[in-house]
Amino acid sequence: MSAPATEREKTGVFSPGRARILVRTLRKDRWWLSPLLTAVGLSAFVIYATVRSFVRTAYWVEDYHYLTPFYSPCLSESCVPGSSHFGTPFPELPMIIPLGFVVLPFLLGFRLTCYYYRKAYYRSFWFSPPACAVAEPHSKYSGETKLPLIIQNAHRYFFYAAVIVSLINTYDAVTAFHAKGGGFGIGLGNVILVGNVILLWVYTVSCHSCRHVTGGRLKHFSAHPIRYRIWTQVSKLNARHMQYAWITLGTLVLTDFYIMMVSSGTISDLRFIG
Repeated sequence: MSAPATEREKTGVFSPGRARILVRTLRKDRWWLSPLLTAVGLSAFVIYATVRSFVRTAYWVEDYHYLTPFYSPCLSESCVPGSSHFGTPFPELPMIIPLGFVVLPFLLGFRLTCYYYRKAYYRSFWFSPPACAVAEPHSKYSGETKLPLIIQNAHRYFFYAAVIVSLINTYDAVTAFHAKGGGFGIGLGNVILVGNVILLWVYTVSCHSCRHVTGGRLKHFSAHPIRYRIWTQVSKLNARHMQYAWITLGTLVLTDFYIMMVSSGTISDLRFIG
């Protein structure tokens, strides 16, 4: 008769419901490559976005009204003239506060609590677990029931904030159809801004929370044909949520980098009209 399980063996990574792997790994392939690449990719984006959010330079192109997403909306008197599409209700800010401080915490919360990103950083940074059939290095596991991980349960509320931010980014993209000296104009910057905002919308509405909002509580789809149709389309997008999560990181960097180059005078915007 086996000895009774200790308290440590009843919970966390040693509980009956968890895989028992006595060796470091049962894998013979390069299982570490995927979490490594994920860690490098996410770290590179975080470093770039953090630096760009604090430098306060080259984020606005006055001639064509290009505003980088990292500074939108710019609501402080510290913003350069013309970049504040919604006024300046806040006074000048110290350098330690990014000019996009109003929405950045919500965007960060939306990304951090995203179901895909949870999987990404749980595996790549916390090694919980780093891959299938690989032993976890942690001695206990409490799930998302305590701080800080309990905040993950607020993902649906961050989704609502992300919708508002996407609307703001849409307004920025429409406002940017501006020719030098006034009037209507189209340049490469417009193509990049519009492409970025479309992909941000796709990433936002492909979210699991959006899928739940549109049809998650319905008991009879036949009684709600419109919501069922929306839920069906969102479900199709949801199947590629991981791809959209990575693509939008790339388009955000591309959009910001292009506007930075044009604003700093390093390159000129390629104009098609105006």
